[in-house]
Amino acid sequence: MRILPLAWFVFLLAWPPFGAATGSGGTNSAGHLDKPHVVLVSVDGFGANFLSRYETPVLDRMGADGILADALVPVYPTLTFPNHYSIATGLYPVNHRLIGNRFPSEDRSRSFSLKDRQAVGDGRWYGGLPVWVAAERQGMVSAAMFFVGTEADIGGIRPTYWNAYNPSVSGDERVTQVLEWLALPDERRPHFVTLYFEHVDEATHRHGVGSPQSLAAISRVEGWLQQLRDGIDALPVAGDVYLLIVSDHGQSGYRRGGSTFAIDEVARLDGVRAVDHGAVTFLYFEVPDPVRANVMCELINDAWRYGQAVVPGGAPAAWKLRTDALLPDVIVQADPGYSVMSSRSANISLSAGDHGWSPDFQDMHGIFLALGPNLPRGERIGAISAVDVYPLIMEILGLEAAGAIDGDPARLLPLLGKED
Repeated sequence: MRILPLAWFVFLLAWPPFGAATGSGGTNSAGHLDKPHVVLVSVDGFGANFLSRYETPVLDRMGADGILADALVPVYPTLTFPNHYSIATGLYPVNHRLIGNRFPSEDRSRSFSLKDRQAVGDGRWYGGLPVWVAAERQGMVSAAMFFVGTEADIGGIRPTYWNAYNPSVSGDERVTQVLEWLALPDERRPHFVTLYFEHVDEATHRHGVGSPQSLAAISRVEGWLQQLRDGIDALPVAGDVYLLIVSDHGQSGYRRGGSTFAIDEVARLDGVRAVDHGAVTFLYFEVPDPVRANVMCELINDAWRYGQAVVPGGAPAAWKLRTDALLPDVIVQADPGYSVMSSRSANISLSAGDHGWSPDFQDMHGIFLALGPNLPRGERIGAISAVDVYPLIMEILGLEAAGAIDGDPARLLPLLGKED
């Protein structure tokens, strides 16, 4: 096994893993030794429309050799953490409880942030049963080369092999580590592996969709995907590996000359915690007040033409929300291309490229591709939801879910065993 340098602050845990009493203990049980392997790769921020707009020869070949969906429709909100975790659990955010990149706890006493390493590693924020926890509980070794939730102790369990997220680890190093895991002896080899690339998302945020920098990031990621595929093909287990490529959301941009709506210019925000994202602002009241929430929505909607303010229970049905103490009291959602902030004094600069708009905006749609020994070649399917990936992974690995999920098994499972 290869250990990445500690100078990078990347931590690889050898067996027995944390929580070994309820996990696999770093050894596959006898019933899993002959099961397939799934490598789930996330290319953060890669829009479905990038495949037709830009040169993507590697992904084009993968789509021709397997399944390609018209789009992977993200869950609401179209942010990184809730969507990755919905892919991993088959649940909408209101059910898996990771409802944003930043949000307070139900009693408003604690806060989660994707930049808070302690919070990210605290399993109390994560609900549902992600694939790696299901695998470990059922005696199957799993591994993570970065993925939302994999560095948290969810129910006391992490993957057997896991890494604390560190963007300084190169794509080459990430791919090499995955291939080395897949080359381990049968009893120690992970059957579920995650791999994450943030590069397209970062480049489009900083420089905009279609910028030279974003196109260069797409090209780099394509190179790593080819390295991964070639490496898998050279392994003894190549014939038993399923490769799934997803993205959490797409990317778009703000309209030139489009003004930012400032909420505090039409509604008082005293006693309110605001979480600004650019395309959407979430408002959390220190003291719940449904009457004030509805009045605030009316004030905003009367004053603003390019978005809407809603309480969760009155949100569009496609957002899959409900009245819940963990959700914001008021959601202020901008229309595509427009922006909103709690206050101009917040002085939050908008990214050149961004996400966070409603999931029905096509620029927010991500990608889904799947290749494997029991999947058809060249199969084009319609759009699927982020929650539909989980049932496919669980079926391939022969794992049992702990309870009901939101994903629809009928979207992808019928493709297993289908003739080319």
